Amino acid sequence: MPLIPSLHRIISYSTFLLCFIATPLLAQEPVSSNQPETPVEPQSFAQCVVGLQQRALKSGISANTVEQVLGQARHLAKILEYDRNQPEFVQTFPGYYSARVNDWRINKGREMLAKHRDFLAKLSKEYGVPGHYLVAFWGLETNFGNYKGKMPIIDSLATLACDERRSQYFSAELLQALRLLEREQLNVIDMVGSWAGAMGHTQFMPTAYLTYARDGDGDGKMDLWSSELDALASAANFLKALGWQAGYRWGREVQLPANFDYQLAGKSNPQPLSFWREQGLSTTANKQLENSDLAAALLIPAGHEGPAFLAYQNFKVILRWNNSEYYGIAVGQLADQIAGGAGLSKPLPDLPKYTLAQMQQFQQKLNELGFDVGKPDGILGPATRTGVRAFQSAKNLIADGYPSKETVELALQM
Repeated sequence: MPLIPSLHRIISYSTFLLCFIATPLLAQEPVSSNQPETPVEPQSFAQCVVGLQQRALKSGISANTVEQVLGQARHLAKILEYDRNQPEFVQTFPGYYSARVNDWRINKGREMLAKHRDFLAKLSKEYGVPGHYLVAFWGLETNFGNYKGKMPIIDSLATLACDERRSQYFSAELLQALRLLEREQLNVIDMVGSWAGAMGHTQFMPTAYLTYARDGDGDGKMDLWSSELDALASAANFLKALGWQAGYRWGREVQLPANFDYQLAGKSNPQPLSFWREQGLSTTANKQLENSDLAAALLIPAGHEGPAFLAYQNFKVILRWNNSEYYGIAVGQLADQIAGGAGLSKPLPDLPKYTLAQMQQFQQKLNELGFDVGKPDGILGPATRTGVRAFQSAKNLIADGYPSKETVELALQM
């Protein structure tokens, strides 16, 4: 989810788990947990709804909406099943990227870019966000509106609000959904989306919808379900609010020199382009980087055998939409190719496939060996990458921070 609390959507456990690995393609799923949970019984749900109704009335929502909409909310056991669902495997960057930045999405994106060229140019002038980026977000979120979700929003949010694990967040989003219904004079039957409450072409959570939605087609409404222009204008407004820097790109693929020091990689270590130039990095066309003070972080999402990217400030903005490096790279690369750019210059490697249990075992072993990766949770995040790099460096392996088969087997043998 965006790093501004409760503005857009929550990331599923699988998304958070793969924060530097993967993110769901369409549905905005909330953070899950390894802790066993007992689903809310119907009676408990009914009591919870009464409490939510009282809260809604106090917050200014009309009695009619409270009674006729919230009072009719249904408990959907399937929502909690989705919420508790956890991926079995840690997804690799090649698997994630190949499923998202593909020929169909690139060609469809170019079609949408041409369809809305004039409108997107207007948005770019007003908000500073180039059209091909807006189209790329749209493509990754809902396949350009081909799948916006089918779950009833009020029922989904009420079910999650009455689930103790994240009741506070979803209770607030439920009230925002009711405000949205009243403001836009929506029919509750038409309010459908992801099981976690994200809606429309851009999959906005209710708070983001209320805050950032814009009337792009000029009909006096802000309809993110039916109006492509409203959705694109809203996405542009949202990205500007998140800090998008006009005139700058997201980043780019680069080539690394032989014997590169991979300890320099990671989004927490931004350096001026002039620094990376001194380190021997070059463009994919084998040209020197600019001698500039523009800050960029080096990302190595698939280890030293895979592609490398320099990510600029706008990449951080993308991560505020969805805090996954894989997602951020996919948005940037998809946008570039929609605009006519080339694909990756370096083939995606065939990487080992780990189960969550195997990754947790590896993390536990690194901790035992004195290479702190934090809690063994299966998440290949910054702490784990740092620990892996330290272990690889100590064992004279290429210290790219990626848990290669050689790295994992060596650790587990010790």
